[in-house]
Amino acid sequence: MTSNRTVLIVGGAGYIGTVLTDHFLKSGYQVRCLDQLLFNNQTVVLPFITNPNYKFIKGDMTDPVTVASSLKGVTDVVMLAGLVGDPITKKYPDESYAINDKGYETMVASLNGHGLDRVIFVSTCSNYGLIKNDELADEEFELSPLSLYAKSKVRIEQNLLGLKGKIDYSPTVLRFATAFGLSPRMRFDLTISAFTRLLYLGEELLVYDVDTWRPYCHVRDFTTVIEKVFNAPVDDVTFEVFNAGGDANNFTKQMIVDAILALVPRGNVCYKEHGMDPRNYRVNFAKIRSKLDFTPQYSVEDGIAELVSAMQQGLFHNIDKPDSFFGNYNIDYPIG
Repeated sequence: MTSNRTVLIVGGAGYIGTVLTDHFLKSGYQVRCLDQLLFNNQTVVLPFITNPNYKFIKGDMTDPVTVASSLKGVTDVVMLAGLVGDPITKKYPDESYAINDKGYETMVASLNGHGLDRVIFVSTCSNYGLIKNDELADEEFELSPLSLYAKSKVRIEQNLLGLKGKIDYSPTVLRFATAFGLSPRMRFDLTISAFTRLLYLGEELLVYDVDTWRPYCHVRDFTTVIEKVFNAPVDDVTFEVFNAGGDANNFTKQMIVDAILALVPRGNVCYKEHGMDPRNYRVNFAKIRSKLDFTPQYSVEDGIAELVSAMQQGLFHNIDKPDSFFGNYNIDYPIG
């Protein structure tokens, strides 16, 4: 299978980016990866390096010269990069502003005039913040970002969506649910993998606000979503926003714990109220189901089962003390 697409994945060496790279290469795409390798994750690109359809560029998306060079010959762009998650942006606020705000402003400002087709900005369902009264957030729901991470996403969404009539490409915003599932650049700082790791290792899992809701989606399902945007009629996706996920994977923390305990029955769980992260939201995925015919193939239970199996087979080194290869814990990024 071959494709005439050359896709630039900004952040292609990350948790989702590596899975997307593998999927695109197997589907016959030309793949170009621009990544700063902030998390000691250099080795994840090695399996792709010898593929003639793959090119890796170590570079900073905040540098307009690097961005312009990486766009040469590209037909489509997927923007995944950045400091992803509330804890890492809170820990590194200056770096977060430099990358997640100014970096994306540079990227968006550089896209016009390159003959691009589709441009996907990966945003987050965290933009909805705190939702009361069991409401379901569709794409028109009021945005109420609580963290630096989500506030940056909202600003870049507004920037991109405000370019109607001013650009020559087709932009789409995908508000991703919280990711789970196996990846070459595994993250054990995300809820499902973090809970599963602790319970599997026999450590105490402290869960705050157990009845709060979040939407989740497997990394391989995200690759399907992105490809569907590429292949959809242009009028169906241009300047459109989609919640990316599925209704069945709206889960409370208690539901996640129960699913893990079904496979790790001796897990030790302690519950408390009034944690520091008040986000509570369930998301409506009717639009992506109807317009892009997308329903996730993988359930939360599927993701837990594959992770438990991987740990049973010893596939992760030193996961009792995971470093930045296994999560967004620390970065080394020069400011100024």
